[in-house]
Amino acid sequence: MSKKEEFVAAIQKSYKTDKPVIHLGSAILDGEIISEAKVSLPLRMMNRHGLVAGATGSGKTRTLQVFAEQLSAAGVPVFMSDIKGDLSGIAQPGKTNAALEERSQILGNVFSPKGYPVELYSLSGQKGSQMRATILEFGPILLSKIFELNDTQSGVLAILFKYADDKDLPMVDLNDLKKVLNYLSEGPGAAEIKGDYGSISSSTAGTILRKIVALEQQGVGSIFGERSFDINDLIDRVDGQGIISLLNISDVQDKPALFSTFMLSLLAELYQKLPEAGDLDKPKLVFFLDEAHLLFKDAPKAFLDQIEQVIRLIRSKGVGVFFCTQMAQDVPVSVLSQLGNRVQHVLRAFTPQDADGLKQTVKTYPKSDFYKIDQVLTTLGIGQALITVLNDKGIPTEVAATHLLPPTSIMGPMVQAEYDQHVQQSTLYQKYKDPIDPESAYEMLTRRMEEHAKVEAQVKEEVQEVKKGKEEKGMISEALNSPLAKQIGREVVRGVFGMLFGKTTRSRTKKTGGFFGF
Repeated sequence: MSKKEEFVAAIQKSYKTDKPVIHLGSAILDGEIISEAKVSLPLRMMNRHGLVAGATGSGKTRTLQVFAEQLSAAGVPVFMSDIKGDLSGIAQPGKTNAALEERSQILGNVFSPKGYPVELYSLSGQKGSQMRATILEFGPILLSKIFELNDTQSGVLAILFKYADDKDLPMVDLNDLKKVLNYLSEGPGAAEIKGDYGSISSSTAGTILRKIVALEQQGVGSIFGERSFDINDLIDRVDGQGIISLLNISDVQDKPALFSTFMLSLLAELYQKLPEAGDLDKPKLVFFLDEAHLLFKDAPKAFLDQIEQVIRLIRSKGVGVFFCTQMAQDVPVSVLSQLGNRVQHVLRAFTPQDADGLKQTVKTYPKSDFYKIDQVLTTLGIGQALITVLNDKGIPTEVAATHLLPPTSIMGPMVQAEYDQHVQQSTLYQKYKDPIDPESAYEMLTRRMEEHAKVEAQVKEEVQEVKKGKEEKGMISEALNSPLAKQIGREVVRGVFGMLFGKTTRSRTKKTGGFFGF
């Protein structure tokens, strides 16, 4: 048996299954694309998570598009972040050309243009249906990541959430957060929390407040509030096809901590609200996190621990998560070890750091009898990738350098007019368009502070009255004890006694002729 025959037999045996699959392409050996050596990923293994990595321009975005198309066709909803705003073309059938037809023929396929059901979302509300979350849903750990707080400041933020939870104060938007912060740092609550929670210094409170105001000034404060996004809207189908939900973040690209953390908050909510599902023939939802390195950059340990927990446990809820980034090393080892499926596009080794990253990546692949992994990873063409996934029994497949299938929808954005029309016609756009302002911590604490101010004013007034009374009493006492008052008193006494004695003498003189009767 020749090397090629051995290779084909190994690939066919490794990837063989009678379960529904995502068709990825055909394997390559010694530069030859072998159409019968099919490479695929079983749908039931999609909730074992995965990694799509590779250098800029290597075709990662189109690989994500192929995944999304086939998942949708299989009835599996998809959530994807659209970093550059160029994935909206998935909603429209692709246009055939000679290159696409040739690629399909080499892979033993027929190119059939097709569009898929798409929902367009935005964090600013300008590029699609407004996605929001309440402050309470975000929690202190994710907010600390957005505000880039240090450990001390994160601890204070945790105090705000604990107090709000203990006192049944709903924190919905940034106004609520600011009000709770003000109430506990400078308002009546400062003395209240000292014993149970600890004091909040004015400098720490000022820093957190400045972070909040800066976010508001950047025009993205609208992501916090009601109506909060309902995750059930992600798990939807149209005519048997899964909805592809695209979060367009092209207008907030300069705020990576914001959009990456928001996507993680959606994952956390999925984990909290979805029931246990166990092993399914196909996942309920597949979640693609593009530019994943932004999620982990400068992340505190508490944040990383939360990601690890969500990724480890959300599999049992029927949700698969795929990270998309340039290097596998962009993902922490604790998370990387949980990713069972790998699609690695070409790696560049232009610097010593790149070379070290290449060596580390090679070590993460199973041993291959047909490839020198380090050589393959640096010589892959655009639209090619080194793949190893879990077969339907959960066993890692043979490593296969793969010529990937092309997307069947448009590889680019919709025309702007069509994009706007697509957004306006969405029922979800109307559902989330207008914000709701429920009674929350802001209104409740405002009333409490007003009542406290009234009580303080009343007490102050009573104190002033008492003080005034004491002052008047003191003035009288002082007046009575002054030298002038004493002199006047003596004169009055003399006058009175003088009058009395004068009257008596005159009276007695008239009767007796003298005082002694002489």
